[in-house]
Amino acid sequence: MTDAQTVDLYYDPFDFAIDDDPYPIWRRMRDEAPLYYNDKYDFYALSRYDDVARELPNWQTYRSGRGTTMDVIKSGIEVPPGVILFEDPPLHDLHRRLLSKVFTPRRMAAIEPLTRQFCVRALDPLTGEDGFDLIAVLGAQIPMRTIGYLLGIPETDQAQIREQTGGAIGLAEGTFKAVTTETFENSYQLFADYIEWRADHPSDDLMTQLLTAQIEENGSPRPLTRTEVLTYTSMIAGAGNETTTRLIGFIGQILAEHPGQRAELASDFSLIPGAVEEVLRFQAPSPVQARHVAHDVECHGQVIEEGSIMLLLNGSANRDDRHYADGERFDIHRNAAHLSFGQGLHFCLGSALARMQARVALEEILVRWPEWDIGYEAAQMAHTSSVRGWGTLPIRVR
Repeated sequence: MTDAQTVDLYYDPFDFAIDDDPYPIWRRMRDEAPLYYNDKYDFYALSRYDDVARELPNWQTYRSGRGTTMDVIKSGIEVPPGVILFEDPPLHDLHRRLLSKVFTPRRMAAIEPLTRQFCVRALDPLTGEDGFDLIAVLGAQIPMRTIGYLLGIPETDQAQIREQTGGAIGLAEGTFKAVTTETFENSYQLFADYIEWRADHPSDDLMTQLLTAQIEENGSPRPLTRTEVLTYTSMIAGAGNETTTRLIGFIGQILAEHPGQRAELASDFSLIPGAVEEVLRFQAPSPVQARHVAHDVECHGQVIEEGSIMLLLNGSANRDDRHYADGERFDIHRNAAHLSFGQGLHFCLGSALARMQARVALEEILVRWPEWDIGYEAAQMAHTSSVRGWGTLPIRVR
């Protein structure tokens, strides 16, 4: 049995150098310290597939109600209602039932033609160019356009919202940054004017649906409070944008590094959905899930005390050779499930939307440019406490 506190190994989710490529450290953690402890920030971490897959749905022990990022938990703030990522049952179930009526298969199917139009508008003007920044042109644009359409936010205002949202979650230095209640308030107040206008001008969008929704509480129906509507809207805009942006960036990077598999996709688009799943496994946009330990629990022969912080490293679990044959190898034919959308009651509600956007974006890229390279000399990673991926990714097309 390995003592989590004595292993000569250091993992820090805030360290930019580690975040740029955490996989070598995660592999060592899986092999040497399946239960890892960091005394600088006082947290534990699980990195093996069996451990992470088992504990992600275990909300009775590993709770989300104080936050699912370490900075939020350590800051000790009260999260406003409506951020279902930061909720436990029964409040979580109440809010999730409402949102599940929003992200319906019918609505998702109706969005695909619009997503394709957004891609065409973004990519057609680049015909004849030598290259472009995949994040600026596509990765940051398509999710915001789609979410903006769903919420009813005018295109003229979408860029500002994305910039402010990115600024709120971005880390300027590779160390812990406290989160305040004002962080949440500033985030959801971005949408206050839109919601008030929509209350007087209803339409067929998510804001109208949230404004008119009724939820069952204590046996009686009630409408959502304005704070709940604001928080829902902010959460949908933030979560739907950041993770899909990073997914599109990883698709560009990984397929450039695997030109043979990219050529297979260019000649057979039916392989693209499986390729998107393999990108999600290989490079999870949201690879670290923080939890608050609700009661003393034994793990790998040690007692984790109530009140501790546990990180569930789904990004590490996705490459665990104990579960995946040659898990560190990218293979579009793998056809394996992964943990990138979570597990259990917190499984990502927007997973179908993210998959569709990634598939359509890749199809539209391959139609125009079946080959490209990455300009790594100008590429930069974006650093946040919740997602990881490229902030700038220049590609050279041919």
